[in-house]
Amino acid sequence: MVGGGQLGRMFCFAAQSMGYRVAVLDPDETSPAGAVADRHIRAAYDDRAALTELGRLCAAISTEFENVPSASLEFLASCTFVSPAASCVAIAQDRVAEKRFIAESGVPVAPHVVIESPQALAALPDEKIAAVLPGILKTARLGYDGKGQVSVRNVQEVRTAYASLSGVPCVLEKRMPLKYEVSVLIARGGDGKSAVFPLAQNVHVNGILAKTVVPAPDAQASLVAQAQDAALTIAAKLGYVGVLCVEFFVLEDGSLIANEMAPRPHNSGHYTVDACATSQFEQQVRAMTGMPLGDTRQHSPAAMLNLLGDIWFDGDKARSPAWAEVAAMPAARLHLYGKEDARRGRKMGHINFTAATLEQARTAARDCARMLHIPLD
Repeated sequence: MVGGGQLGRMFCFAAQSMGYRVAVLDPDETSPAGAVADRHIRAAYDDRAALTELGRLCAAISTEFENVPSASLEFLASCTFVSPAASCVAIAQDRVAEKRFIAESGVPVAPHVVIESPQALAALPDEKIAAVLPGILKTARLGYDGKGQVSVRNVQEVRTAYASLSGVPCVLEKRMPLKYEVSVLIARGGDGKSAVFPLAQNVHVNGILAKTVVPAPDAQASLVAQAQDAALTIAAKLGYVGVLCVEFFVLEDGSLIANEMAPRPHNSGHYTVDACATSQFEQQVRAMTGMPLGDTRQHSPAAMLNLLGDIWFDGDKARSPAWAEVAAMPAARLHLYGKEDARRGRKMGHINFTAATLEQARTAARDCARMLHIPLD
């Protein structure tokens, strides 16, 4: 596994439960995945000696975040099996390439303008910029969880915001009349067979996922099928092997547009550990080892709360969240990531809620959010 974060940690648990040994490459000596892996190679993601050692040790390699250098994945592919392929990760790393690829797959995306450089912005007519306003200016690379994004309302704000982002390539995306957000999680094997999880409905706060409810309570069957078909189309066009998440906006008129994709297990799929016959992490193991994909049947309605480091603080004073009260809730399953320091905005864990009905799971999540002081709007 290239990457030592919480997704790598949960991958380790799934792989080890199936009898595999896992090596993790990550520079952080206290990384969540490195702490539980059978072998932790502490080195930079582009360290050729470390990559060579990882390739020698492992029959198959994956990644748990999309910002690993694609060149490192290409290097590893010369000596062992890598999924997803470097070419897939490279597309997801760049919003310009990503939007182009999704649109070329026949899946709608939001109206947008690409700004490659300060010179390109200077040459853009005001009316072309105004056509996608109000909007969000996003850096083409290295932006996630709301980072590298600025809301803009007029042409001057675009120019000011672009300068604040250091003049790197950006996408100016029109802000659409959003009704709600959903995500499709799929697994695809090397034989081209795919398995699709139920549609998830998501709530973001300050650009970070706060809550997921599954199955999506507001989505009609036709929209579920449309979103799942779009994700499968994208995966097939990529020639993808592994777990892929595609996030969508559902607009006020009921139409569906793709937002972005993640070439890995996803925060909105954490519920699968406690609510599905096969978790997203077991699917990742199955896909990369050539095993048949598992059953994506959801046996329990579910909701998931993301736990950020903010709840470890009361103003400026550090505190311990009320874990005993969480553990007393029959529907709750607490997952903490073993990170040493809580920081505001840092993902520290999540709680899955499963129940006999979706409303019971949603009620438990709402009650827990109030108890832990987690904002959901």
